[in-house]
Amino acid sequence: MTATLTVNSTLCGFVHKIRGSKKGNKIIVDIETPCEKIKKFSHMEIPTMEILDIKNNYVIDRAQEANCSSNCLVPCAVLNLCRLESGFLAKSLAKKAGSISIEFNEV
Repeated sequence: MTATLTVNSTLCGFVHKIRGSKKGNKIIVDIETPCEKIKKFSHMEIPTMEILDIKNNYVIDRAQEANCSSNCLVPCAVLNLCRLESGFLAKSLAKKAGSISIEFNEV
C-alpha cells in the first residue's frame, strides 16, 4: 500500500505530493513538486534505519545537498511518510490527527 501526503508550503507558495511505500528494508519515495530544489531529490530509496536519528539521516542529507531552506516542510513530511510505512508511526494515529501545522500567531 502506498502512503500519500500533501505538503502546502504557504511560505514559498508550493504544493507538493509525496508518495511512498515500503519495499524490503527501504522506503521508495516519489515527490511531485514545482520546486526546483525538491526536484533534485524527488525520487529516493531510503534505508529504513536511516530515518530514525536527525543527525545521520538520509532524507536530511539529500535536502542539504539540494540546498533546501531550513524552514522547508518537505523533508519533515518525507520522514513522517517513512515512519508511517516503516511502522514507527501508527497509521491510525496519523489518520486521526489529519494534519500537522505551524501557526504564526504573533509576529
